[in-house]
Amino acid sequence: MKQADEAGLRLVRFLWCGNDGTVRAKASSLHGLEGRIESGIGLTVAMQAMNSLDQLQPVEGMGPVGEIRLVPDPETFRVLPYAPRLGAMVVDQLQLDGDPAPVCQRTFLKRMEARLAERGARLEVAFENEFSLATQIDGAFVPVDSGLCFSTISATAAQYYLDELVAALESQRIVLEQYYSELGHGQHEISTGHAPALRAADEQLFVRETIRSVAARRGLVASLAPKPWPENAGNGGHIHFSSWDDGASRNRFHDAAAADRLSGEARSFIAGVLAHLPALCGLTAPSFNSYHRIVPQYWAGAFACWGHDNREAPLRVPSVFWGMEEASTNVELKAADATANPYLAVGGLIAAGLDGLERGLEPPEPVEVDPATIDERERAARGIVRLPATQEEALNALADDEVLLDALGPVLSESYLAVRRSEWAAYSAGDEAFEQQGHFLKY
Repeated sequence: MKQADEAGLRLVRFLWCGNDGTVRAKASSLHGLEGRIESGIGLTVAMQAMNSLDQLQPVEGMGPVGEIRLVPDPETFRVLPYAPRLGAMVVDQLQLDGDPAPVCQRTFLKRMEARLAERGARLEVAFENEFSLATQIDGAFVPVDSGLCFSTISATAAQYYLDELVAALESQRIVLEQYYSELGHGQHEISTGHAPALRAADEQLFVRETIRSVAARRGLVASLAPKPWPENAGNGGHIHFSSWDDGASRNRFHDAAAADRLSGEARSFIAGVLAHLPALCGLTAPSFNSYHRIVPQYWAGAFACWGHDNREAPLRVPSVFWGMEEASTNVELKAADATANPYLAVGGLIAAGLDGLERGLEPPEPVEVDPATIDERERAARGIVRLPATQEEALNALADDEVLLDALGPVLSESYLAVRRSEWAAYSAGDEAFEQQGHFLKY
């Protein structure tokens, strides 16, 4: 309250991310904010049955009758630098009796963190977000440049936007690690610092909001849609992760004696993720538009495999940095994008990895070439299967995965599948322009 008052705020947004992956909010004025921090803001139970086209789905218990509370976590409070007199906090969704709502995605991630903590571990997570910067001319989205990958020309074309973006992230205590212009026209990528899983997912909401809102201030449109233009490169939302001793500084994925520096624990975690990867895609790359990006030989990871510095593998083990070997040991999940609800994506990642740890799984041999170049019969023999090629295939895989469904719980899994399947039906019936409008402006 003191920070809000000193900043002269008029409104504080209570942010959440729904089953459709969009970021939504209700806002409190400063009058009454203190009470709303304690008791929350009311919200219809129907919102978690709403898809990204604002079409309400017939989910039991999520109709016109009933309410939950959006109760903010004060630890997430930020003064938003891109809007006048505005702040924000991330919320938990609670039932009227004060217990977590079964549909609360943030609570799901907390449960998965707690399961990992039972093993004395925590997951550190960092997001890499690619996004496309455009102007809108006569309803069409036009990239701000046509430069090359890593081109300074492209970076210069967006330099004033980027300067404001970096300042906005810094003012929200979000660490920016790297920036560069990417392969696509108007495409850029930022990497933010790693953090414990829940905080990383919270910050992913703020990063997405900041990328788009700073663009809007400058009369531009920024989109994190996986495939913003059919002919242009796709936008990933890669997830880097490693497991550390809970409350300590030992990287449990690191083994200095191993040739690739990967511990047995890391290998079992990787094996678990691989075992559930087709279903996990339903959480990490969940939109209709996602599967125009995850195709072979586009560096998005279209075959279920892992490899060292292999950018065609959906699970990539990056090489470590000199003098920072333990700190830099991690795994990257490339089959992920920003249409995902980050709490579901990271929570599902933990659930899959835990299954690998609990069953003592070993991963197959790493793939150190482009898997698309391997003979089809050899791929089949090695278990290098094609990941889902459509949103429908990914959701069907998720619906058949007992480990992930049990982790999500029936209320969250059923409502999530209903929402995402309704999007598949809507976009399958539409044309290319309908798909672009529906994703470009919402993610």
